[in-house]
Amino acid sequence: MKRLCVFCGSSAGADPAFADAATRLGTLLAEAGIELVYGGGRAGLMGIVADAALAAGGRVTGVIPQALVDRELAHRGCTTLHVTGSMHERKATMADLADGFVALPGGIGTLEEVFEVWTWAQLGDHAKPVALLNVAGFYDTLVRFIDEIEAKGFLRHKHGDMLLVADDAAALLDTMRGYRPPETTPWILPAER
Repeated sequence: MKRLCVFCGSSAGADPAFADAATRLGTLLAEAGIELVYGGGRAGLMGIVADAALAAGGRVTGVIPQALVDRELAHRGCTTLHVTGSMHERKATMADLADGFVALPGGIGTLEEVFEVWTWAQLGDHAKPVALLNVAGFYDTLVRFIDEIEAKGFLRHKHGDMLLVADDAAALLDTMRGYRPPETTPWILPAER
């Protein structure tokens, strides 16, 4: 894993543990020689994870749409900053650049990003690991809801298992390094049509 895409909030959130986790993850990535790919912002957890990676001597690639650059939200200290024409192009660029994806705490944008790359993995569009860094139990309710989706028959167990979850960044990186995707099969089997 040479590049890891981190999805996270443009806010730091209400719990100081979120900022601590972003700092720890950015530092770990730099120490492991893994380039950070992220949304290119300077605010909130986005800025914190980028600053931590840079401070530890790591490489940081930001990907941000022009509309957010125009609002002066871009992190100008990134090693590389890609400016895209749209949010769709931003997400596609981050996905192409990354060897895996992890979500720190964040809002609906973070959820949308991680669910999209997880859906792509389920469909067999990529074989990259997708993970949640469950800082201070932030994703506990979501994980229970995903279990409920599976129990109700809307998610196959092997596809649910594709979403990796851990509360420790170092352990999560180790799990992601060893990730092997399940054999891809169609979501809807011929007998179910």
